[in-house]
Amino acid sequence: MVDFGRVVTAMVTPFQADGSVNYAVAEQLAAHLVTQGSDALVVCGTTGESPTLSWDEEYQLFQVVIKAVAGKALVIAGTGSNSTQEAIAATQKAAKIGVHGSLQVVPYYNKPPQAGLFSHFQAIAQACPDLPMVLYNIPGRTGQNLLPQTVARLSAIGNIVGIKEATGSLDQASEISRMTPPEFKIYSGDDSLTLPLLAIGGYGVISVASHLVGKQLQQMIQAFAAGQVQTATQIHLQLLPLFKSLFLSTNPIPVKAALRLQGWDVGSTRLPLEDDQNGLAQKLKPVLAELNLI
Repeated sequence: MVDFGRVVTAMVTPFQADGSVNYAVAEQLAAHLVTQGSDALVVCGTTGESPTLSWDEEYQLFQVVIKAVAGKALVIAGTGSNSTQEAIAATQKAAKIGVHGSLQVVPYYNKPPQAGLFSHFQAIAQACPDLPMVLYNIPGRTGQNLLPQTVARLSAIGNIVGIKEATGSLDQASEISRMTPPEFKIYSGDDSLTLPLLAIGGYGVISVASHLVGKQLQQMIQAFAAGQVQTATQIHLQLLPLFKSLFLSTNPIPVKAALRLQGWDVGSTRLPLEDDQNGLAQKLKPVLAELNLI
């Protein structure tokens, strides 16, 4: 079974001043993230502003990032949709491009029942049998919760290998851990819950903060895995203000602001997201400075 590693960065999509995708900076950022602790990259996930990217832009981003990290990290394509047929078509095309896996978000807005959710993910997995799939449960954005019982059923499908669990509920994550096989990987979808999730059977994190502190996240997870719980806790507590600061506004607005403070030309966000003009950078600066990030 494929191992996407412990720290997976949900990568931002850089834009130019005119709003077009800045593929050159995307290539540079992807290569940089791999040197800073990322085992794999999610391209065109929510942090990558997938709702406002065209499929052509997404396919080009997959190609650019695959080339940038060739042989050094794995690339997971965010090809989910609230249309099963659209998700299948996008995932099949991404597989032909050469991605190593897909991230499939719970269908949003149409709020399928659990039976529909199972059939949705099953259909994508069967249509792309050679491509590993990671489920993505974030009911705060999708309006529907993928329940542990449904996750357990899906974990029996050979190429469904893990879940990005972003309900914020350790009870739900515990149930998933209890009901799925050991090889099924549970990734935290919230940086601040990575360490608690490890304690109940989690494997790693699909992270926003790893744009800035990927090495520290790796150290925290590896310390916990080695039984050095106190060290892991110290790292967690040191990074907690950053975790919280990166959600002062809708993701990815704060992390893009933080990257710009570091000198990265990632541009702004696309409408309907809008950069916070009311002092977000000023709130981030002391937090980044405390961690020697600027």
